[in-house]
Amino acid sequence: MPKVSKRAHLMPESPIRKLAPFALKAEKKGVHIHHLNIGQPDIASPKNALDSIKKHKIETLSYAPSNGFESYRIKLSKYYQEKQIEISPEEIIITTGGSEALSFAVSCVCDPGDEVIIPEPYYANYLGFSTSAGVSVLPLTCLLKEDFALPASETIKSLISEKTKAIILCNPGNPTGRLYDNIELERIRSIAIEHDLYVISDEVYREFAYDGKKHKSILSLEGMEENGILIDSVSKRYSLCGARIGLIASKNKIFMNSAMKFAQARLSPPTLAQIVSEAALETDKNYFTKVIDEYISRRNYMVNRLNKIPGVKCSNPSGAFYCVAELPINNSDHFCQWMLKDFEFRRETVMLAPCTGFYSNQELGRTQVRLAYVLKIKELQRAMDCLEHGLKKYLESTHANH
Repeated sequence: MPKVSKRAHLMPESPIRKLAPFALKAEKKGVHIHHLNIGQPDIASPKNALDSIKKHKIETLSYAPSNGFESYRIKLSKYYQEKQIEISPEEIIITTGGSEALSFAVSCVCDPGDEVIIPEPYYANYLGFSTSAGVSVLPLTCLLKEDFALPASETIKSLISEKTKAIILCNPGNPTGRLYDNIELERIRSIAIEHDLYVISDEVYREFAYDGKKHKSILSLEGMEENGILIDSVSKRYSLCGARIGLIASKNKIFMNSAMKFAQARLSPPTLAQIVSEAALETDKNYFTKVIDEYISRRNYMVNRLNKIPGVKCSNPSGAFYCVAELPINNSDHFCQWMLKDFEFRRETVMLAPCTGFYSNQELGRTQVRLAYVLKIKELQRAMDCLEHGLKKYLESTHANH
């Protein structure tokens, strides 16, 4: 029998999706599942974006340019200028989701055997993109008790070697919800310039900044013209996860020429989805005001409920729509599976993401879970009821077995 590659064996399983078979079995038994495990917003996609397809009389659904439609890139450039990010249409390549943009970026800046530094806990697919490119991840451990703030410069510099080519940031962060402040960004900027590193900045949650705090892009920092790479996507901003439209942007011409080769190799980004995404840029600003207010209400409710559960600790995220909670357990994978397999409360249960998959050292995530507050408050109330009762029953059952 032919064998698969070593690379295939090394590819990590998704901590977000690996519990899906257990959820499916529970649903077949008639149990309602509150999905807090995945960042799929329940907010309606902008109507003007969805309606845009109807306005296009398409006789032949043809390829798009490899770097995306020029009209879309021109509008994106204007969008970024409003955010104090100076990027021309020529410095943007449209990709099939932010995932492809990240994959292009890692492949462009690293050779097999090279290294990237990533603050952990990190978006699980960063490890997948790196592994598929033969690149090693150097984890920069951040702590819940410090609200997942970046460590001191000396700690970051201690990870750097000749093989280190980039720092990957998610700002605001998934899974932590951390919004990096100016001091942290200056720390990264200074280190990147001093050690000639790229900073690949995943900014797909840019709009989701709370408590009066403002998001600052890596490309708006002085001196980052050659070092900064921006990753973006329409998925979360406009609740268009299924569109699979993202982008990669940089003022570094050599890097962008390299990224274009990867773009050409996969031919083009989706045509119809670009039409929808371009129209989404015309969405009324009030859309975001309402969305942000809704997420703040959800965050406040969830964090307050979690911190009232005995033995649970949860930081208060300043961005995105995730939080990481520390639970009084020692095996988050087992607990999350148990919640789907062996527990129900009022014919309901909750699906969580174990944090083992968000750390290079899985032991660090064995007491933590990620929750996405992507459900309405009434559903979150029921989900938190399930979690509270489930955790109590789980602890009773595990203590009884010892």
